[in-house]
This record gives sequence, structure tokens and C-alpha cells, in this order.
Amino acid sequence: MEGIIYSFLAGVSTVLGVFVLMIFGTPSKKVLAALLGFAGGIMTAISVFELMPEAVELGSVFSAVIGFLLGAGMMFALDKVMPHSHMSESDDMVVENPEKLTFVSNPIARTGYLILFGIALHNLPEGLAIGAGLEASPELGMLIAVAIALHNIPEGLAIAGPLKAGGLSSIKIILFTLAAGLMTPIGAAIGLLFFSISPIFVGGSLAFAAGAMIYIVNDELIPQSNAMDSHLANAGLIAGLLLGFALL
Repeated sequence: MEGIIYSFLAGVSTVLGVFVLMIFGTPSKKVLAALLGFAGGIMTAISVFELMPEAVELGSVFSAVIGFLLGAGMMFALDKVMPHSHMSESDDMVVENPEKLTFVSNPIARTGYLILFGIALHNLPEGLAIGAGLEASPELGMLIAVAIALHNIPEGLAIAGPLKAGGLSSIKIILFTLAAGLMTPIGAAIGLLFFSISPIFVGGSLAFAAGAMIYIVNDELIPQSNAMDSHLANAGLIAGLLLGFALL
């Protein structure tokens, strides 16, 4: 139950980004750079200092390496195959693989579906990561949830801008992002269901979570934050690494 609560809060944090945009407008790139860098630092610290060592302890070096490669490989495959959106250094949002949604003719509806896929695709493995962390310790699960929540807030900002400009009401935007955010607790529930099979499976799952998070950090958080403000991005990354190291 604890894992579902943590993952739910992490998933719906995307909606916080929508509220921030509606109330305060788009934050400066300096603020976003520091926030994304900080989230990247915490996620890297969790993966390197806790998830991988715990994966080796519960299983073996071989199972940890395989789990890590599967986690990173899954994120790579999702990026290449499925339509999704993410923040850009120059625009609010960039869409990849939009041709995969040719069945949607309305431009605004197509943007909405792309947004939904983008959040859901990343939220499912993020939920698995929270579930895997909780199998190791409640503190680790909570820390992963906080890091993912920090990552999801700017994502909500990137989503709300084009949807609002496209004419969607605030209620629809909130419901849209909330529905996609619910993929995080679904991922956590799937993980918690299977993690009890054996210690080796738990170890492999922890490494899988580490691989997925490291891919997200290197593919999205570091490039995007550095493009916005490299100095603040590095400061946020270092702060996140040190905080993660101190708490683990």
C-alpha cells in the first residue's frame, strides 16, 4: 500500500506543473535547469550508490548487469518506437515519432494523444522503479518517488503550454495529465506483484530500475538542463548527487 501511495504522488506531480503554469506562468529556464539537474543528480545517486549494490547483494553481478541493460534497453526502445513528447532547449515541447499517430486527424487531439503517450510511457517504468526501491527499503522507495516527482513537474509545464494554446480548457488539461500520471502507481503495483518471487528477481528488478533511471537522466535531464543553463544545471546535479549520497 505504501508503494502505491508514493507512486501515486510521484505520478500526479505532473499536474503540479500544469498548476504552476496556470498560476505563475512558465518559470525561467534558470529555475528549470537547476530543478532538472537536481532531479538528475538524485536519480543518479540512487542508481549508483544504492540500487546497483543492492542488486548485486540480492542476486549476482551477472543478474545486475542483465537487469540494468534491460532497463536501459526498454527506455531506448520506447523512445525509438512510440510517439512521445519531452522538453526542448529551444521550445516548450518537441514531439518525436508523430507519424505513429496518423489515425488522429485533428491537430489538437493529436497533440493530446502524443502528450498522453509521452507521460504514460515514462511513468510506467518509473512506477516499477519506486516499487523496486521499496523492496530494498521504505526510505529508498520514498527517495526515488521524490526524485521522479521533481522530474515530472517540468514535464507538466511542457505539456500544459501547447495544450492551452491549442484551446483546451484547464479542466481537460488537468484530467489529461492526471490520467497519464496514474500509470506510475500501475507500474508500482505490477512491480510489487512480481518482486516477491525470489531475491534474485528482486535484485534484477532493482538493476532494471537503475538502468531505466540512468537512461532518463542521460537522455533527457542532463541535455535539457545544460541547454537551459549549464552552470545551474551542474550545480543542481552536484547538489542532487551529494544529497542522495548523504541520505542513502
